[in-house]
Amino acid sequence: MSNDKALEALSRIAETEDWRAAFVRELIAFEHAIHAPGVDVREEITGPLVDALFDDDQVIKKTLSSGVTFEFLYRSKIARDFVMSEPEAPDHAWEPQTSRILVNLAKGAQQVVIGGAYFGDHAILIAREIAAAGGVVHAFEPNNEQRAMLTRNAELNGLANIRPRPEGLWSDSSTSLKLVGYDSFATAEVAEAGADGGFQTVTISDYLQAAGVDRLDLIVLDIEGAELGALQGALPFLDQPKGQAPNILFEVHRHYVDWSNGLPNTEIVRLLTDRGYSVYALRDFNSNYDLAGRPIELIPADAVHLEGPPHGFNMVAVKDPAIFETPAYAIVRDVSPKLLRHKDPRLHHPAGGL
Repeated sequence: MSNDKALEALSRIAETEDWRAAFVRELIAFEHAIHAPGVDVREEITGPLVDALFDDDQVIKKTLSSGVTFEFLYRSKIARDFVMSEPEAPDHAWEPQTSRILVNLAKGAQQVVIGGAYFGDHAILIAREIAAAGGVVHAFEPNNEQRAMLTRNAELNGLANIRPRPEGLWSDSSTSLKLVGYDSFATAEVAEAGADGGFQTVTISDYLQAAGVDRLDLIVLDIEGAELGALQGALPFLDQPKGQAPNILFEVHRHYVDWSNGLPNTEIVRLLTDRGYSVYALRDFNSNYDLAGRPIELIPADAVHLEGPPHGFNMVAVKDPAIFETPAYAIVRDVSPKLLRHKDPRLHHPAGGL
């Protein structure tokens, strides 16, 4: 059979929603039925087949077990793995443990800043948690189409406490940037003022001062290498004492952070530890994966297994590490923060196994 025939068959499946859903379920069953150590079956086999069923501009609608509803464009691994979730109504859209810890850290929060809010996969969950107490999420997303999806998702879920912003978080409020790359893979680069697709930077401190906000409870950053600059732009808040300084979740990636001398010696971790923060790597799947009921595993920054190809993961910084002394959390050492189904279970699976 020619490749054209195979593509025609996939196109016919894609035309009917019930067929498409049934095909996705069979591919998930295939993932469970085979044993292929060292092979990332999702990325190499089943995922590309699901990708063939959708267009980049196609809007998908999906509801979580909590009733939260998302609409999103099929443009990334985030969208693909959300479509392939198991169970069909999961408790998160993306990164199970990141989603859980953000909701935990947001409890009681009044002011939250998110850099890289995307379509709201985490922002909606946080906003829902803090809405009843009058909390506000300041959600920065320079990608116009994804920011529109964020606004749409706020409306779908009846949330009036999200403030979508087009600026990019940075170390100053006077630089013009542009996004280079596609969708969730795009990085920000300095651009000439007025350049097509350009946007303005702002510091967290300048933005909140203009908004009349003098206390910040939580910072969330996933901005493809601009995390350090964004934190430098929030120093007046980071310098606050325990009980007043914000908790922080941020991404690091080997492409942007040189951890060859260990995570504690990186500039971004030193910036935090010098101000009294305890910093941990968060163990998580860079996917949609059911970890309901499992403890959130944290690795102290000086005990993270970092070997492997260039990769990234989320980190958490708090000034009161006692908040993690509950059964909801487990402190582990000498393992990788990257949870991967196809890699060495001793390093890349949750402590309780898959």
